[in-house]
Amino acid sequence: MAGTRGGATLDELRAIYEGRLAELTRVAAAIVGDRQVAQDVVQEAFVRAVRQRRSFQGRGDLNGWVWRIVVNVARDARARQGSEPDLESGLVAESLLEDPRREVVREAVEQLPERQRLVLFLRYYADLDYRAIADAVAISEGTVGATLNAAHERLRGLLGEVLR
Repeated sequence: MAGTRGGATLDELRAIYEGRLAELTRVAAAIVGDRQVAQDVVQEAFVRAVRQRRSFQGRGDLNGWVWRIVVNVARDARARQGSEPDLESGLVAESLLEDPRREVVREAVEQLPERQRLVLFLRYYADLDYRAIADAVAISEGTVGATLNAAHERLRGLLGEVLR
């Protein structure tokens, strides 16, 4: 089992890869703004995870550890591109609302700070729990809750009566 002194096993990483590939790719695409680049990001992240598997100490969830690697590789790729993606907020809006008001939500989500957008996306689109989000973003679970609360408050203010 992961978390022992031996780190993560190849079988555990393979299971995460096979079970969460689509979600990991969507998150990477949301960060970099390009699905092709996102596929490369996920591949690079798993290469890193395999190479660093012995460094996993089991202090958190293995899924969260993998998510952190994917998020970091995606952020690095985005920094190399030198531009801010629009896709992240669009994907969040699609996951939150399936009607013509989607564009209004997308625009509101775009106005959130990056960390709020990312945490909101990981919670509602990737369906991660607070612990996995904390591990993925390298913040505490309490900060995840506070960040989500701040995002919700900001969205309520930005959306007002539009979605009622």
